[in-house]
Amino acid sequence: MKRVGMFVWNHFTNDARVLRECTTLSQNGYDVELICIDDPNDPTISQYEEINDHFRVYRMQRYPTTLILLQKLYRFAVGKRWPLIPLLLIWGAMLYVLPWITIALTILVGLLLKTKVRVLWIRGALIIRMIIKGHRGNYDIYHSNDLNTLPQGWVSAKWRLKKKPLIYDSHEVQTSRTGYDSPWYKRFEQFFIKRIDSMIVENHTRAKYNEDLYGFYPHVLHNYPSLEIQQTDEKVNLHEMLGLPPDEKILLYQGGIQAGRGLEKLIEAFPLFKEGTLVFIGDGKIKEKLQQMVKERGLEEKIRFIPKVPVRDLPKYTKNAYLAFQVLNNINFNHWSASSNKLFEYMMNEVPVVACNFPEIKKVVEGSQIGVTIDPHIPEEIAKGVNYLLENPEKREIFSANCKQARMKYNWELEQENLLEVYRKY
Repeated sequence: MKRVGMFVWNHFTNDARVLRECTTLSQNGYDVELICIDDPNDPTISQYEEINDHFRVYRMQRYPTTLILLQKLYRFAVGKRWPLIPLLLIWGAMLYVLPWITIALTILVGLLLKTKVRVLWIRGALIIRMIIKGHRGNYDIYHSNDLNTLPQGWVSAKWRLKKKPLIYDSHEVQTSRTGYDSPWYKRFEQFFIKRIDSMIVENHTRAKYNEDLYGFYPHVLHNYPSLEIQQTDEKVNLHEMLGLPPDEKILLYQGGIQAGRGLEKLIEAFPLFKEGTLVFIGDGKIKEKLQQMVKERGLEEKIRFIPKVPVRDLPKYTKNAYLAFQVLNNINFNHWSASSNKLFEYMMNEVPVVACNFPEIKKVVEGSQIGVTIDPHIPEEIAKGVNYLLENPEKREIFSANCKQARMKYNWELEQENLLEVYRKY
């Protein structure tokens, strides 16, 4: 049985793609260890987790031990106040005996506690922990998810006498995505692209983009959900949870509350909707901004927010929706070329969509007749799509029924064969 060491730069609590990949490998003759990041603020997760007999999760300590001790000492001294006196006396004595060393140490501690140096320290220490774990694992195959774990995979797989194969699984377009505007990301990826053994991307639009960029066509592994996980008879009563009448139409967005996903446009479009309650399920950087927009418009009763829920529980919420949204904005190639996991999650639960008219998404929505596509940058266009489904319930039912056929094509049970095909090479 071949052993796989996989890296991902998150806490592995809501990463559906990585969960599917690891589960598939563990059920098809591979022993998988996933190396990710611990979250000391979440008591529900542990540093070690055993998913099944051949799939284990190792979460690396997030913060350096020295930093933790310094922060505890700082909080204790400031909180209690009296320890400041002996600390100042010790510092004064050191300053008298070793002035330059004391000044240098004082500046260093200040930088480590309060500036970007602290961020670099945390990330650097975490990367080293991941590398140590990966290198010691001496796996047969290494697998890096996204650019931010590629160095860990490269060092672990290639810095040894007997080099191991390294698979680069790029979930996003690393050279054109939100937060990756610096040209250094392209140079960074270019450096490692020459040193990997296989590359995986989400769809053929992105594969062609990478071929133009690097001269080879990567393997394609679509981000389709699992039929087994998505098709559940259980259902959370979202109407009851939100205090809504049973016949109220829920207009759903589920996923990260992040910039560039058209969520501000959704709120701007809402007053034009003929009926329904707009519900956001998820968390993210712009959630407070959206909540403030809702408050300013006096729409707190009609636009509701629910925190993110575990991947396995999400279908129980999705089933409540009359329609659902995927309205990414074209702010970079990453968004324009997306296939979007949530699109297929809606499909799995027979919920028609109002979706952006980008190539990969439009191909699925219009090809399978599971909803309508619109220009996501114009609130009036979003409202037009919503009102079409509200005013034509018979058409909405046809789209919902079409989802049943579409999900037999767009599912992980079929798509996983493309992952196994990559692994069989090694």
